[in-house]
Amino acid sequence: MSLRQRVGLKFKDEIEFLKGWKRDRAAVGAITPTSVATAARMADVIQPNSGLPVLELGPGTGVITKAILKRGVDPRDLISVEYSPEFCRHLRQEFPSVDVRCGDAFALDLTLGAQRDTTFDCVISAVPLLHLAPEKRLALVLDLLERVPVGRPVVQITYGLLSPVVALPAGYEIRHLAFSIRNIPPAQLWMYSKSAKREPLKQTR
Repeated sequence: MSLRQRVGLKFKDEIEFLKGWKRDRAAVGAITPTSVATAARMADVIQPNSGLPVLELGPGTGVITKAILKRGVDPRDLISVEYSPEFCRHLRQEFPSVDVRCGDAFALDLTLGAQRDTTFDCVISAVPLLHLAPEKRLALVLDLLERVPVGRPVVQITYGLLSPVVALPAGYEIRHLAFSIRNIPPAQLWMYSKSAKREPLKQTR
């Protein structure tokens, strides 16, 4: 692909992003699409040969989606959940083989339907969390961790200094993955995981 083509695709993504951001600023957490470098860093945690699908939350214009597919994930093994109908239409045009679900990440059983009991290799999330109450952030992360194997991560991008979830129950771990200055605004990447020796949780789903 030529430099002109790459610039054209990036410009197209930014136009689509700005349309969505203008319509719903609360649901779109950033002011520009995630950078290619940041998206690649998030996708690096995926184990393409695990035999498990990947769950993506908040794909927006699809920059992170592209990175996930570039990592080696078969499009048929990727479920992308997007809240904005406009972004959903864009994603379905750009990635016709990806299972794009237009729905709410905070009601995943409903959004996933028949796939609600699927075990995923990992979760890659760009859902904006900082404008939400801490208890709602925690509930989402704990729900996601029940959908991945022990030790596998939920990766979250955020634009604050600290993790959107500052504490998890015993047997769960929060780790800083990366600080991406090659992003506007600069982004923090966090990983959440569970260990085999963890306290049983109350039903969260």
